[in-house]
Parts: sequence; C-alpha cells; structure tokens
Amino acid sequence: MSIQGDPLSLELASRLLRRLGERSLTASTAESITGGLVAASITSVPGSSESFLGGVVAYATEAKASVLGVDRALLEEHGPVSEAVAGAMAQSVRQLFGSNLGVATTGVAGPEPVGDTPPGTLYVAACVDGSPPVVRLLESMGGRLTLRQTCVTDALRLALDVLGEQSPNGE
Repeated sequence: MSIQGDPLSLELASRLLRRLGERSLTASTAESITGGLVAASITSVPGSSESFLGGVVAYATEAKASVLGVDRALLEEHGPVSEAVAGAMAQSVRQLFGSNLGVATTGVAGPEPVGDTPPGTLYVAACVDGSPPVVRLLESMGGRLTLRQTCVTDALRLALDVLGEQSPNGE
C-alpha cells in the first residue's frame, strides 16, 4: 500500500480539508523527507482543489534556498534538518503560494546520518497566516517507509492542531 493510500493519512487529510473549507482557508506544502507524500495524501481526497493550492518538494538543501527562499545562512548555521529550517520552509511555502496554511517536513530517513543528525530525526512544521510556525521534533525508528509515514501523519496532525482542532493521537 502506498503512503497516500494509508487510511489514517486519508482520514487526517479529509479532516484537514473539511476544516479549511469551513473557514474558507487554503493550504500549501513544502516537503523534503516526505517527497510530496503530504500533498499526495491531501490530493487523494475528492474536492481537495477547493483548498489545496500546491506544494514544493525541496529535497536538496540548494532547493530549500533557491526554490523556497530559505535563508542560506540559516541552512548553514542550523543544517537542512532542523527546527529553524522546518519553520522557515512552512513560512516560505505559505508566502510562495499565498496560502493561509503552510505545512513543511524535513528529516533524515537514513541509513546514513546527515552531518551530526541521525536517521529517524524528523521535523514537521505548520503556520497559519502571520503566526509564527509551530515545529515538532519527532524521533522515530524504522525503515525509510515507516519514517516517511510517521512524518506524513504527524504533519497532517500538526496542521489540524494549528487550525485549532485536536487530532487523534495514535492509530
């Protein structure tokens, strides 16, 4: 089963789209570790085009700077997998698309570390309009697919949380 076909991701994406629609809000995504899977989960829901404006897969550090506009000094100081960069990605994609909600993912799936950052280090970030981004550090174990799935579901949960809806924890 593909990640975007995961029942929990689809349920969370449906809830997110329902919440966005109720408030006439739009969303966009900036993804690194998830490679577009958050956007794929969202766009798997019929009617997603009403609220989802688009996404950017900025897998390489250079793409985070050149496409998303993440400050190069921030990338050099904190590294591409960091709280600061995840927050900047969420803010940048929101501005790039003119959306109300920006959601971002970055992390290390491994098997090798990135610099001093070990595999299983994941960050998800979300911000609404002019509010500062909310960033969560996830430290997870497992293979690439498991780590990416964890990041997708937690990014969708965080998006719901910043919109003021408690999302289910677990299953």
